[in-house]
Amino acid sequence: MKSDPRVRGDGRGGAPSLLVVGHGTRDDEGVAGFGKFVARLQGRLLPVDVAGGFIELSPPPLAGAVAELVARGHRRVAAVPLVLVSAGHGKGDIPAAMARELARHPGLSYAYGRPLGPHPALLTLLEERMNAVLDAAAPRADTAVLLVGRGSTDPDGNAEVYKVARLLWEGRGLGAVETAFVSLTGPDVPGGLDRCRRLGFRRIVVLPYFLFAGVLPDRVTAAAKAYAAGHPELDVRCAGVIGDCDGLADLVIERYAEALAGDIRMNCDTCVYRVAMPGFERKVGAPQVPHHHPDDPGHGHGHGHGHGHGH
Repeated sequence: MKSDPRVRGDGRGGAPSLLVVGHGTRDDEGVAGFGKFVARLQGRLLPVDVAGGFIELSPPPLAGAVAELVARGHRRVAAVPLVLVSAGHGKGDIPAAMARELARHPGLSYAYGRPLGPHPALLTLLEERMNAVLDAAAPRADTAVLLVGRGSTDPDGNAEVYKVARLLWEGRGLGAVETAFVSLTGPDVPGGLDRCRRLGFRRIVVLPYFLFAGVLPDRVTAAAKAYAAGHPELDVRCAGVIGDCDGLADLVIERYAEALAGDIRMNCDTCVYRVAMPGFERKVGAPQVPHHHPDDPGHGHGHGHGHGHGH
């Protein structure tokens, strides 16, 4: 991929590097998937340099990825948040972590990309994961899909999952696409499955809206299997996560190009940090503080948000 001609080169005279920023997971398979995906992007974007790191929970830390790029001579990077929805991580946590890196590395600057979804490429990948667990002859009109998101305290982020569910339903001949979440908000997985059952569906595909393996996708599968065990009349099938693939790489490269061109169209109309949404008024103007990362040598105990995640 060629660098955008409208953007000046960085300290090396080439296109700015790509910094892939993930949330982090305690799951080794998820960490490995992230690493393989960063390597895939590097192979696709040569000679552009690519590095990736997490803001919390697991190595490699974001600080290490930034230090790696700076050591290679980069002074301008495009940071793409590897998140699916515009919620707290993409809006606040990652920018706060990047602000800390700018303070650590004088002369460094970055362009910030937008979250990955909703996007037609993600819908295609979700459909592929759904089809992988359905028989080719299975009538789609008799099939319900339960799209399961992570869940957030940000209502805007949760609403985006509902939008993805509706877009997935449109034009694909499915009987229904319902929505559930695995943490922080409802409906939960059993509640979503129960809705599908009450609507009359006997074949249900549980489709996790997650990029890589982790604690929460495992929790989705466990909840679905437990529900199915109590309802033997149902055919409940669990699809895989999106995972490391060229389709996802294409989308990240698109977000990279957008960041370089300054073509960023964020939706701020329902952002809880800007608008007093009912029940979330206290978040308006709230300061954004980076997470504590156990592998960041600059962190002492007591720094960061102080809240834990089970990814």
